[in-house]
Amino acid sequence: MTFRIFSINWNRGAPRGRRHGCKDKDARRLGKSATLPAMAETRIERIAAHDGGSFDGYLWLPSEPNGAGIVLFQEIFGIASYVRDVAERTASLGFAVLVPDLYWRIEPGVALPSGADNVADAMSYAGRFDWEDGLKDCVAALEHLRALPQVTCPAGVLGFCFGGTLAYLLAAASTPDFGVAYYGSGVPDSLDRLDDITCPLLMHFGGSDQYIARDKVAEVERAVAGRRNIELHVHEEAGHAFDNHEADNFHNPQAAEDSWSISTDFLLNQASRATLKE
Repeated sequence: MTFRIFSINWNRGAPRGRRHGCKDKDARRLGKSATLPAMAETRIERIAAHDGGSFDGYLWLPSEPNGAGIVLFQEIFGIASYVRDVAERTASLGFAVLVPDLYWRIEPGVALPSGADNVADAMSYAGRFDWEDGLKDCVAALEHLRALPQVTCPAGVLGFCFGGTLAYLLAAASTPDFGVAYYGSGVPDSLDRLDDITCPLLMHFGGSDQYIARDKVAEVERAVAGRRNIELHVHEEAGHAFDNHEADNFHNPQAAEDSWSISTDFLLNQASRATLKE
């Protein structure tokens, strides 16, 4: 399977939190004048791989949990500070967030600074990524998240760039309760997987993406039209990786704000709708 691709003090011994039920989404909405919740608890988990190995997953446990969980998939830069920032802001909504180290089969712990200076190095890692094994690692991460006692409600996936493609493919290949995929460059070439996606899925694309041609985005628009479980937003003035505030050559503040507002509403709605796990 091939596609076009375009510091926290971790505490392994941190105690597990108690179980919580799902909270109403309106109780977790943060207005601009609201006080942000306390910093999430963080620790490293070991995730069992399908072929007998294991790899790290970086876990954020919110101070005010809603019982739901999200597996967050990295950009091509690895477990970089931008991805950790996304994990922190997602945890502030009440989600337990697990970020698997998806480059572990190549080199564990890759975390390149975002931006043009490191794109070539990041692409070299992405080019060596085994998509078949990698997707199985994503499934293993989702299973691990669901087994945590803090996750009593739905468990979904969220991904950006490289991770956006993985979020889309996992929605087709496995059983997340929901998914959010930002500018996944592999999505237009994988539209034959749409019929396999039954969970609610939100996708964001830039209309001026340097790596995903506008006519390719239009193909996605046509393919998802009429599918009640899929929501698609194209931010016309934005390019690739527009959410990444650490990459000046990519970041589009307005598109980032607009898309995250949409994503927040979607995520909180998903958190409130599922049945408690057994």
